Amino acid sequence: MTERTRFDLAPDQIPEAWFNILPDMVGAGIQPLPPLHPGTGEPVTPDLLAPLFPEALIRQEVSTERWIDIPGPVLDVYRLWRPTPLHRATRLEQRLQTPAHIYFKYEGSSPAGSHKPNTAIAQAYYNKEAGVRRMSTETGAGQWGSSLAMACSFFGLECLVFMVKASFEQKPYRRIFMETFGAEVRPSPSPTTEAGKKILGEHPSSTGSLGIAISEAIEVAATNADTNYSIGSCLNHVLLHQTVIGLEARKQMELAGERPDVVVGCVGGGSNYGGLAYPFMAGRLSGESPEMRFLATEPAACPTLTKGRFAYDFGDTAQLTPLLPMYTLGHDFVPAPVHAGGLRYHGDAPSLSLLVKEGHMEAAAYTQNEVFEAAVLFAQTQGIVPAPESAHAIRGAINEAIAAREAGEEKVILIGLSGHGHFDMQAYDDYLNGRLPEVEFDPAEEEAALASLPQIPLG
Repeated sequence: MTERTRFDLAPDQIPEAWFNILPDMVGAGIQPLPPLHPGTGEPVTPDLLAPLFPEALIRQEVSTERWIDIPGPVLDVYRLWRPTPLHRATRLEQRLQTPAHIYFKYEGSSPAGSHKPNTAIAQAYYNKEAGVRRMSTETGAGQWGSSLAMACSFFGLECLVFMVKASFEQKPYRRIFMETFGAEVRPSPSPTTEAGKKILGEHPSSTGSLGIAISEAIEVAATNADTNYSIGSCLNHVLLHQTVIGLEARKQMELAGERPDVVVGCVGGGSNYGGLAYPFMAGRLSGESPEMRFLATEPAACPTLTKGRFAYDFGDTAQLTPLLPMYTLGHDFVPAPVHAGGLRYHGDAPSLSLLVKEGHMEAAAYTQNEVFEAAVLFAQTQGIVPAPESAHAIRGAINEAIAAREAGEEKVILIGLSGHGHFDMQAYDDYLNGRLPEVEFDPAEEEAALASLPQIPLG
């Protein structure tokens, strides 16, 4: 009898509520730190966020409820592609000759090709309900911008996207995808905002960063009453929306009759990995599955979790956001223009950062060539060309599987495959033809960026 390798849920098994990890963190003695007002150093109150976000999202950002109901109109859109499939990667296992069982939760089956619509749909819905006309945002590789453009189209909103210039030039088809849904896309830094003009004045050839693009998007929202800001990662409400991934994956792993020993995902800001990991992390925090491991993977060119500092820092370059407690390379840090554009962010989600700091998550950083070697092997065995970002998770999982082989140990590995790489073929061409440089992380540049951190004690 053929062994089952795909585990699907029925359409009526889409989660009807999002899962909030914060109560479980508090229950385990991990007290989240509040965002701070940069001027006063006091905790940010909801009214200070009102110029950027609708009230419903602000309430979710600070919620202490474990479950938050998903609105019917959001579920209606989710049904276009959810539940997403869980696969067992038996062909990859055979190639690696490992006793490990490797599973991957595939978010590339969404209309935009990644996990990002899970929160884009929710954010567009809540902004439409609040009477907003336009949403402004940033995007790195373009997956988030693509998702928000699609979501705004569904709910009749205008969409303005500031796309990091390195990715704007590397990935023209992502721009075209966004424009197909009616979005306006500007390369960042741009001459259309004060934040962009300042950067271009100091660095005319700047390839941009997510921190810069965030500054531009926030500036537009803050100076236009009909426009709200939308963020694709990092904040509590974003990771909350993404937990549909992990909630589905828990049910699917039960169908497979196994429980993960290690859960692996890529981290830029942390939304896709938090979305997969948090429903499983609850078991570790409660003592139900204390031995379960969690591995966050990132690019060696932007190693926030492995070489950053846990500190209060701005989420953007122009210092327009509240101060967030997170692992950071400094808000002035501009990562090298590696192909994994969605992971080129100077900081990480506060909740995820705190779980790393408290030892509940591990972190590892990989070079571009290590990552694409894993991506090509995955494509050749499983038939899916992964996004460069997602390939970091595959690299981590392959390393875990090889370690299991060398130790002669059985292990169950769950990967968050956050998106496909159909718009990233230039990156694959560079790798296959030996043109992919190994980008060195410059500690001196990091020290310069960290020197600008606000001197605010944690706790």
